[in-house]
Amino acid sequence: MAGVQDALEIKFRLIDGSDIGPQSFPAAATVLTLKESIISHWPKDKDNAPKTVKDLKIISAGKILENNKTVGECRSALCDVPGGITTMHVIVSQPPQEKDKKAANKLKQNKCACVIL
Repeated sequence: MAGVQDALEIKFRLIDGSDIGPQSFPAAATVLTLKESIISHWPKDKDNAPKTVKDLKIISAGKILENNKTVGECRSALCDVPGGITTMHVIVSQPPQEKDKKAANKLKQNKCACVIL
């Protein structure tokens, strides 16, 4: 395929519009490797920092990327611009807060029963 590169320049766009990167990744790098890089380069001043790679989702060309796929497999035709930088979006999934867990438990405990006389 013409224009295929051995490495891809990627920047990661966070939910607040700030970016991590751009960084160069080989086509053989996995999405899991990208997530590890995001965690290691996460801005220290951000409150919603992911704790593990399971907390991250990477979206490219409208698709959530799977951890076992390589950058080369995820690359779309739009990314094959020589010298271009690909932007991938990063979503952080936060674990439910204690308050949310308590509210969910309360809903489970409040059961209504009808009595027919």
